[in-house]
Amino acid sequence: MFIFVKVKSTFYLTTMKDPGTPPTAEDILGRYEQPLTFEKVWSMFQETDKKFKETDKKFRKLEDLFTSQWGRLIESLVEGDLVGLLTRHGIPVNTVSERTYGTYQGKHFEFDLVARNGEEVVIVEVKTTLRPDDVHHFIQKLEQAKTWMPGIRNNTLYGAMAYLKQHADAATMAMNKGLLVIRATGNSAGIINEPGFAARKF
Repeated sequence: MFIFVKVKSTFYLTTMKDPGTPPTAEDILGRYEQPLTFEKVWSMFQETDKKFKETDKKFRKLEDLFTSQWGRLIESLVEGDLVGLLTRHGIPVNTVSERTYGTYQGKHFEFDLVARNGEEVVIVEVKTTLRPDDVHHFIQKLEQAKTWMPGIRNNTLYGAMAYLKQHADAATMAMNKGLLVIRATGNSAGIINEPGFAARKF
C-alpha cells in the first residue's frame, strides 16, 4: 500500500507491509522514499487509469456476453413461432433460415432470420432492446438486401423487427416505417401491428 507523508512541507511516498493496520512511526518517518515529483505523481495516475480501463473492459465483455446470450434466446423464441405468425398475418412462409450472412464487394452483411415461401421473403432483425437507431440501421440494410443477395432480387421483400423491450417508443417508429413488429413475451411471440397493416415492400 502507498501512502503520502508530509515531512517539513515536503510530500514523500512510502509503503506499508500490511494495509489493514494503521501506519507506525517507522512507516511515517523511517521508510520513506525520495520526495514526490510531478513526474512520479503523473506516472502513478497513469498506472491507476490503466487499471480502471482494464476493469472497465472486463465489465463490458461480460455485458456483451450477457446481451448476446439474451439475443440468442429471443431469436430462438421468435424463430419457433415465425412461420405461424407470418402466415396468420397473410404472408404464408414455409422455411426459416437462421444467421444468413455473406460478403458483397468486401462488405460483410448478416441477417438474424430470413423466412421465405418462394415468392415472398421476410427478413427479421432481433433485438433484446429495440432502440430508434436500430430501426434506422435496419431500414438501410433492407434497402441493400437485394443487392447483397441477388437470389431474392425478384422476390417481394418485407422487413420485421423482433424485441423483448424497447426505448423511446421504437416499436411505433418501426411500424411507421412499414415494418412488421414482433414482441417476445414470456414463452411466446406475437405481431403487434394492427390487423390489415400493409407492410412496406423493399
